[in-house]
Amino acid sequence: MRSISLAHLTVLDAGPLDLIDAGAAGGFDAIGLRIVPPLPGDTIVPVVGDIPLQRRIKERLAATGIRILDIEAIWLSPQTAVDDLEPALDVGAELGARHVLTVGFDVESARLLDNFGRLCTLANARGLRPMLEFIPYATIADLGSAHELLRQAAPRDAGLLVDALHLSRSGGSPADIAGYDPGLFSYIHLCDAPAARPPASGFRAEARAERLYPGLGELWLDAFLDAFAPDTPVGVEAPSTAFASCSPIERARRAGDATRQLLARNAAARP
Repeated sequence: MRSISLAHLTVLDAGPLDLIDAGAAGGFDAIGLRIVPPLPGDTIVPVVGDIPLQRRIKERLAATGIRILDIEAIWLSPQTAVDDLEPALDVGAELGARHVLTVGFDVESARLLDNFGRLCTLANARGLRPMLEFIPYATIADLGSAHELLRQAAPRDAGLLVDALHLSRSGGSPADIAGYDPGLFSYIHLCDAPAARPPASGFRAEARAERLYPGLGELWLDAFLDAFAPDTPVGVEAPSTAFASCSPIERARRAGDATRQLLARNAAARP
């Protein structure tokens, strides 16, 4: 069965140590750790610069067997100073992360291209692979646009991150994946949702708080999983206000159980 990672957004109220504990309790293999505020005004537990916390994170990872799949989330906006992100990339590498989740959020295409290329250079030097995620309410809003930015930047090593919800809401489908190099997809993001798309003005609210756990909605998740190599890791990103009163551990258990059931059914159906 594919390895599964608990994306931080699923239990965003959990600090880094609680996130690791939730991942372990939910039967996850890894976590996605938020160490960079995506946008101004977003709050996180500061990890960069806190050496004692970094030490405790490494100890908790070792004790639980959990690893860090990716650090997040670098939104490349007009205000982004890429060189200022070097300490975050250093921390990601030190904690054993493999990928850096990146989003394009700048309408000035030349600046976005330069910033993305520079980020890739800095990340690659530390053994990290940037994963460019398209989001319908960001500048890079669909799979084709993400691939074009990647093509123009021509980094030594970078990939594309496809989220099932974002693929659906951008008007895409699992069939679109076949047109791209499978090596671009180091991992994917999984959740569920109603088949009917909300108005575009509701995309952000749905993505941040109204997702369903995998297999509990109406998206084409079997076809989505089948579009990628069978061993592609899955990051479960499914924040839901329906379970907001539950502890991070309970939410992680529910998300993990639902995901494993879906993956088991999908694997059994493969030829």
